[in-house]
Amino acid sequence: MRFVWAVAAFVLAAVMIGAGIAQRTIFQGPRTETATISVEDDAPYLLIDGAVLNQLPGTQTLRARGEGEIFASYGRTADVQAWLADTEYNHVTLEDADAVETTLVEPQPTETGAATEPAEGEAAEGEAAPEEAAEEGSTDAATEAPLRDPVGSDLWLDEYQQADLLIAPLQLPEEMSVLIATDGQAAAPAAVSVSWPLRTSTPWAGPLIVGGSILMAVGVFLYILGIRHARRSRGPRRKGLPLAVTEPIDLAVEGADKGVISSSGSRRAVTGGRRAFAVVPAVAVSALLFTGCSADAWPQLVPSATPTPTATVVAPEGQQQPAVTKAQAERILTRISATVADADAALDADLAATRLEGAALEARKTNYKLRAAISDYTVPPAILAKPLEVILPQAFEGWPRSFIAVADDDASKTSSIMVMTQQDAWSDYKLSYVASLEASTTLPELAPAYIGAPQVEPDSPFLLMPPEEVAAAYSDVINNGEDSAYYPMFEAEGDQLRASIAADRQRRLDDFNQTGAGTGTLEFQSGPGAQESFALATIESGAIVAVNINETDTAKPTNPDAVIKTDNTPTVKTLSGADQSATGFFTTFSDQVFFYVPGPGSNEKIRLLGYSSDILDAKVIS
Repeated sequence: MRFVWAVAAFVLAAVMIGAGIAQRTIFQGPRTETATISVEDDAPYLLIDGAVLNQLPGTQTLRARGEGEIFASYGRTADVQAWLADTEYNHVTLEDADAVETTLVEPQPTETGAATEPAEGEAAEGEAAPEEAAEEGSTDAATEAPLRDPVGSDLWLDEYQQADLLIAPLQLPEEMSVLIATDGQAAAPAAVSVSWPLRTSTPWAGPLIVGGSILMAVGVFLYILGIRHARRSRGPRRKGLPLAVTEPIDLAVEGADKGVISSSGSRRAVTGGRRAFAVVPAVAVSALLFTGCSADAWPQLVPSATPTPTATVVAPEGQQQPAVTKAQAERILTRISATVADADAALDADLAATRLEGAALEARKTNYKLRAAISDYTVPPAILAKPLEVILPQAFEGWPRSFIAVADDDASKTSSIMVMTQQDAWSDYKLSYVASLEASTTLPELAPAYIGAPQVEPDSPFLLMPPEEVAAAYSDVINNGEDSAYYPMFEAEGDQLRASIAADRQRRLDDFNQTGAGTGTLEFQSGPGAQESFALATIESGAIVAVNINETDTAKPTNPDAVIKTDNTPTVKTLSGADQSATGFFTTFSDQVFFYVPGPGSNEKIRLLGYSSDILDAKVIS
């Protein structure tokens, strides 16, 4: 009977294990759903709308096949469409019936100004008919449409590039789109597909496999008991005469090899057989246990945990999206840093101009000119890129758009605050302001990077002082000190710029008076620089304001027979191109200064955050 139960257990275990394995293999169904994108017309770019990527829930896997390098990037749909506005591209959208459709989009005509519209059906004098003009305009637009390489654009949130076959895992919301291209010249790959994982749960696979394994172990146990019982009950059970008492036979004696038959071999065989028999189910059970260990192979008896919401900052109603994300800002600043480092090493102002503008570029140009003539002239500080401690993007979806960043240098224990601006969708971000933060600087409370901050208008009345007036007011404080009408509005404590300017002016005046006290004068004056102010709002109704201030030194002779020499000022000599002058010299220094300007109802004063100062120019007074 034990053998019967053992066989029944084996059969039932095999059925259970087979059913469990079948659920995880042949009966499980497809693991992914794939949508193939059909492209009929050749175009240099292929834009896949976010709705197409979100047909099904879960992560998206993009595949594009072609010859050579294949490029893919993603960004906000409005940004990508703005980048493609003046060129031809294929646009993949999702229709109402969940059908994917590809449409060839022609470049938009460039607006050249308003014109008087002719009457319907008539053409203005000297112009072609409307139909002809439309045809000519579309032909010219298609012919003159720029073909640009999308690789490395600052507009993308991320990008991928692979040879022949591109596979990119994505998880994008509907407001983002994917751009696919090669080099912007050849046609974009036509073999494109998007796939999503399908969640197919088999809740009874695990219990069936484990239950079958346990049942198989029970069957093995019953089978062993059956063998044991059969051996014990083997042979006749008869009563015989009592036998004489005999001594036990020692198998290890000398006569063991003289025809004595040993049973030890058969015992070893039986024992070994039992061990081998027991190992088989143990291995089988372990393998089957590992087969059904995934979470979707078991019934979900306990509901999944619900994440606890955390406190977030909510963007004001109607505020636009931030210009950049934190990862995007880090990538942009890394590119700027690398390009400027190459320009610094090669003294290449044209290369620097690809990533710098405004006061930051002018300071670099002057430095390159001085370093080319003066061997030991100081190299400008490198543009810090990582780690970024603060990212404050402008909340603006148009152009130009900007962001403020603060980066730390662990080696020198210094920090820099910078302003980067992108003029249009096709331009790279350029750094226009850069300054070192004061060691004791405490930044005001700023909005998180995923919300951003609106730009404050230059003439805004909603601050203690309009941003466009800060440079002139601070210059007046530098010139007149406590006698300035603006002195009470600026925080004097911790203002190292005013202290350093005063000390530097006194040092240069003392050096000048050693030789020219009776024959010349040295005067100092500060005023707003050429770079326009820039301001982003803070949470407490204030703003971070960046301004440009110029400091001008005027050295003039007071004796008609005297001249101003530049022997002790090689920078002035190099920039002016003169060894001496009977009329004197103008020397200009450029300051890039960051302030915190509070709101009008605040008890705080305008506070200096950071600054940088560089020589800008030197000229002979005409």
